[in-house]
Amino acid sequence: MRLVILEDYDKASEWAARYIANSIVQFKPGPHRYFTLGLPTALPRDHPESYHSYMWNSFFKHIDIDPDNAHILDGNASDLQAECDAFEQKIAKAGGIELFVGGIGPDGHIAFNEPGSSLVSRTRVKTLAKETILANARFFNGDLSKVPTMALTVGVGTVMDAKEVMILITGAHKAFALYKAIEEGVNHMWTVSAFQQHPRTIFVCDEDATLELKVKTVKYFQGLMHVHNQLVEPLQSMKNYKD
Repeated sequence: MRLVILEDYDKASEWAARYIANSIVQFKPGPHRYFTLGLPTALPRDHPESYHSYMWNSFFKHIDIDPDNAHILDGNASDLQAECDAFEQKIAKAGGIELFVGGIGPDGHIAFNEPGSSLVSRTRVKTLAKETILANARFFNGDLSKVPTMALTVGVGTVMDAKEVMILITGAHKAFALYKAIEEGVNHMWTVSAFQQHPRTIFVCDEDATLELKVKTVKYFQGLMHVHNQLVEPLQSMKNYKD
């Protein structure tokens, strides 16, 4: 497990972006070799705050991607469980997820795997916890009546099957969750802690998120930054492209 500690949110975001870019380049994707980037959840497709809307507006429409190669859970499907099952099948058909990228809530939930979720769960319909609904109210002008109470989400087991997992954790309000993820044992009440048992987990955080960690823990991982930074150095193929 790696813990990469950056100064602030912007630097943590940039480090993560460079790492993802390097991962894709090293994988050498092609017409019959897909780099599968896992993303967590879905609300109804046409909802302005859905992951479908967010990903298209913030990412997919800015890059060269065939829309047929972007598979996002459809919260408008007539049979939601069938949609979840089909999503798992698509992941398997693509050869599995190369790199799963996600964040956590202050209660340590990954995707929408709320506290108490099974650590071997698969993609499914999930009822959202009150804390999650309250946290998401900011996207709906504070109107709780407009915040969805259920969502489709990949399961903890789904993410654990990914070849690599990157979790981004920023802000003092998520410091206790990072502490639970790093310094305490695996616990289904803090689903992010499951990734202690993943062979290739990388937590990327800012300094504010480390406030609940022991000083010794922080110093240990900060002492490894010279190694971690090598992971985001421009690859030779990218240098040639720039030249």
